[in-house]
Amino acid sequence: MNASMDRAEIVLWVRHADGRWSARTVWVVVLDGEAYVRSAFGRRSAWYRRVLRHADTEVEAAGVRLSATLRPVDDPELVQRVSGAYRAKYGLSWPGPVESMNGPESAATTMRLTNVGQVSQLPA
Repeated sequence: MNASMDRAEIVLWVRHADGRWSARTVWVVVLDGEAYVRSAFGRRSAWYRRVLRHADTEVEAAGVRLSATLRPVDDPELVQRVSGAYRAKYGLSWPGPVESMNGPESAATTMRLTNVGQVSQLPA
C-alpha cells in the first residue's frame, strides 16, 4: 500500500450471501505501508462477520472502487501499534470514538487490507 490509502476514511463494500452489496464507511490507518481497518462495533458488526466468511470485498476511496482482501491481525504488538496509529490520526478530532475503536472489542477486529487491485489508481 502507499500514501494513497492514508485517507480519513474509506468505504468497504461487502457482498451478502444473496449477492447484494452493502457499504460501510470505516476509518483507515497506514503503518509501514500497510492499511488497517477495524469494526467500530466489534464482532457484532455484520460486515466484519461476512468478511470472516470470505465474502467478496471491495474498497472505495475518492470514488474509485477496487477488489480487496481483509486478513485478521492476531499479533498483539501489531494490534497495539494500530491502536497508536488510530490515536495519532483521529485522537484530536474524535477522542471518544478513538477510545472506543481502541477498546478490546474493536481492537480484536483489526484487519489488514491486502490484494487491493491497482492501488496506484487510488487517488491520494
